[in-house]
Amino acid sequence: DQPFSAALNFPMVFMSGIKLPGRDLPDDMLWQLDEKEVMTPEDYDTIINKGWNSFRADYLPNRVNYDLQKTLKDLEYAGQATKNIEEAGYVVYAPVVHTLVNEALSGGRSMAKFMRDLYKIPDKVEATLEVIQKEEMEVLRQQIRAAKPLTVFVSPSRGASEFYAPKLWERFVWKYMKEVGDIIIEEGSIVNFHCDGNWERDLEYFKEFPKGKCVFESDGVTDIYKIKEKIGDTVCIKGDVPSGMMVLGTPDEVYEYSSRLVRDMGTGFILSNGCAMPPNAKAENIRAMISAATGK
Repeated sequence: DQPFSAALNFPMVFMSGIKLPGRDLPDDMLWQLDEKEVMTPEDYDTIINKGWNSFRADYLPNRVNYDLQKTLKDLEYAGQATKNIEEAGYVVYAPVVHTLVNEALSGGRSMAKFMRDLYKIPDKVEATLEVIQKEEMEVLRQQIRAAKPLTVFVSPSRGASEFYAPKLWERFVWKYMKEVGDIIIEEGSIVNFHCDGNWERDLEYFKEFPKGKCVFESDGVTDIYKIKEKIGDTVCIKGDVPSGMMVLGTPDEVYEYSSRLVRDMGTGFILSNGCAMPPNAKAENIRAMISAATGK
């Protein structure tokens, strides 16, 4: 009954409610985040004084009507699910998923109000982020040590540098993103940065990571050829067959696009869909993309 099971986890990330097909939306609609200003500026003080996990445990059920305890209980099955998939002969690419701390505030406050806060009360926002980051990094280390994943999926979906003035991006996004990457690498895993949006302005920041320890995954908004030009000698590149093409294109178009990427990107490249495979992607287009990757 879940049109997209991961959707049920998104309130924990963005501090927003969700609308689901068959419940809040027509049956043939995609699920949606119900983003609006729910978190208040006063909540920053609560987080600073009482801690992030304490705040979230009260906020989610009482303000966005989200059953946090049920979700946490359901997630206990993740380890067994991973084992089942691997025993069936499949690779679980990234069994551990992490999001940046700014995502929670930008979702709960709403993106517009969060941006305003960065200009009006930057020190308060930073103090709040520091509290969240400290607690989240402890959890991340525990997850990596328990799962021992080859790759950790990191999603700074609202972290694209195109959204921020450079100094704000360095202070409120990159600082935390760099710490996350460093911890993952220190714990022995590869970082998969799922970089939605346009990151062209700040690609060279990724050279701060050791060579061969990061995957830069593009959704197609960042020019994949610029990624290769600027940091292709440092990161593995992943992407970026357009989602629209998987739905509306022909198998020949998908095969041509995919084959060109495989040829032009060379070694250190993972062919994948841009961001996520649409639920209504054509099966023949998926087969065409796989054919381009395997040469069969």
